[in-house]
Amino acid sequence: MVEVIVKELPERPRPGEKVQLPNGEFIRVRHVGIPWLLPPKKVCNDPECPWHGYLSVRGHVFTVTVESVHGRTATVIHEWLHYDPKYKRYEKRRKKIHVKVPSCIEVRPGDIVYIGETRPLAKTIRHVIIGKSEDVTEAKSQVLRLEQSQ
Repeated sequence: MVEVIVKELPERPRPGEKVQLPNGEFIRVRHVGIPWLLPPKKVCNDPECPWHGYLSVRGHVFTVTVESVHGRTATVIHEWLHYDPKYKRYEKRRKKIHVKVPSCIEVRPGDIVYIGETRPLAKTIRHVIIGKSEDVTEAKSQVLRLEQSQ
């Protein structure tokens, strides 16, 4: 088991930059493949971190609300609207998902976060938190406008 070291930076690093930790180790900030999400201000050497480790994010990306946090795992609630054709109306649906919390991202119950699908990390954990709602850049609104115009 690797001892996880976390370092707070004065400003956000850009993907591709190398940052030196207090123990002398260099960590490269990766790009997770979501153009409107910025990396966190903290840097860690956690191997299961999508920004600083080797964990790839693939599949679906959800916006969810954190319900509870237990160490490096959390329980989140994903809510969505489902159309019922029989009654010709929408109904609310919700699902609890267990996620891994990287060491460089601090979350509390009630936070709105973005989670991404990954390989299975434990028996019930198949998602990882990749950012908070404050980590969004202005590019997201431009992307949404392009998708609506097509």
